[in-house]
Amino acid sequence: MRKGFDAQLEQLKNEMIVMGSLIETSIAMAIKALIEQNKEQAQKTIAFDEQINQKEKDIEALCLKLILQQQPVAKDLRTVSAALKMITDMERIGDQAADISEIALLLADSPYIKKLEHISLMAEETAKMVTNAVDAYVQRNLVKARNVIDADDIVDSYFDAVKDDLIGMISKDVRNGSQAMDLLMIAKYFERIGDHAVNIAEWVEFSITGVHRQSL
Repeated sequence: MRKGFDAQLEQLKNEMIVMGSLIETSIAMAIKALIEQNKEQAQKTIAFDEQINQKEKDIEALCLKLILQQQPVAKDLRTVSAALKMITDMERIGDQAADISEIALLLADSPYIKKLEHISLMAEETAKMVTNAVDAYVQRNLVKARNVIDADDIVDSYFDAVKDDLIGMISKDVRNGSQAMDLLMIAKYFERIGDHAVNIAEWVEFSITGVHRQSL
């Protein structure tokens, strides 16, 4: 009985790795579409979101099967219930990568009003947070999970820098306003991806310690 349950837990871990890989790919595709102003890449990223949605459904079904058939307790129950919570945030990350790509499509035909230094740094940091959050779950690594939570301050500081830069661009020339607002929305989506990575890391922490940070 336990051997079969352990095999299903291993299957869950592998499915989480696959979904993590999918959202990492989605973020990378969105960044490429944005930086290169590549319409085809943007459209691929939007379509790719369906794979992430399907993977969420697959993992949800597996988690419910584990709970109903195996009736796990203590640490095992936390592992499964944390996965159920995590896939919601992972699916939303895919949505936001698609949202970024939709704006990238709109911006593809016009030169950017400024270099995207801080947005690029935000994108890089949030992608790293997502990767580390999923790795923390797979490895049951509490230190790595907490490092993801701490990294959110870095993303927030980049967002403030983007906002200040764009306000300055609008002040110089109001004609920059429309694109500036689109770029600010992209930065906001990256900030939200970082927030979802923090949520994932907090559920990893819960799966290991039995304490959910938001309940403290």
